[in-house]
Amino acid sequence: MPGTNAERNLLSLGLSDHDRLNKELGGGIPRGSIVLVEGDYGAGKSALSQRLAYGFCETGTSVTYLSTELTIGGFIDQMHSLEYGVVDHLLNEDLLFLHADIDTGGVLSGGGDAENERMDLLSSLMDAETMWEPEVVIIDTFDAILRNDPTFEALIRQNEERQAALEIISFFRNIISSGKVIVLTVDPSTVDQEAIGPFRAIADVFFELEMIEVGNDVRRQIAVKRFAGMGEQVGDSVGYSVRSGTGIVIENRSIA
Repeated sequence: MPGTNAERNLLSLGLSDHDRLNKELGGGIPRGSIVLVEGDYGAGKSALSQRLAYGFCETGTSVTYLSTELTIGGFIDQMHSLEYGVVDHLLNEDLLFLHADIDTGGVLSGGGDAENERMDLLSSLMDAETMWEPEVVIIDTFDAILRNDPTFEALIRQNEERQAALEIISFFRNIISSGKVIVLTVDPSTVDQEAIGPFRAIADVFFELEMIEVGNDVRRQIAVKRFAGMGEQVGDSVGYSVRSGTGIVIENRSIA
């Protein structure tokens, strides 16, 4: 039987027999959304992004995953360690993996000549048409691209943060107008607050990944700051852990 209109408008996160993330987040991410995932170093941004990518692929949703840190080999190894078997999805082209080669100035794997000046990273990204064809595009981490884009840097130096963000946001809005989802991960400690503010303001779904010390234990939670177009009710926070050989695990315990 076909689902309700609300269900059809959601992209399921899948893996209901593996974890409870899809249930905790109301049944999925609304189509046509910009999702912002913020967290300090070590908070689990990449692990959550990888869980989203795998879950989407397992439900038949096509995904682009752009990493500023991992090569394709590192990505496969990381996914394998979390029991997220992505090789078939890569071979079947359900999942397009791209490495943002920040060090050599190129955006996509294999791009960039070390002798050339740094490329305009954001413009290069926006011109990469194949990257934007899948239903979901995940950029992990978006702040690394912002920090290494010479045009964005120049505008920041001129205190034109909002102008710097405007063109990018307009492009993102155009992409999601066809029902696609864009997921951006950001370490807020690495980017000027005025620069990240516009992205927070336009995000349809906004998660903050928090690490809280409880005795000798460090507990993680997803703080839900905004969730427009949600399916079932979404709580204010979702406790979770990242376990080798298991992946993301939703915790029942609450964090004071």
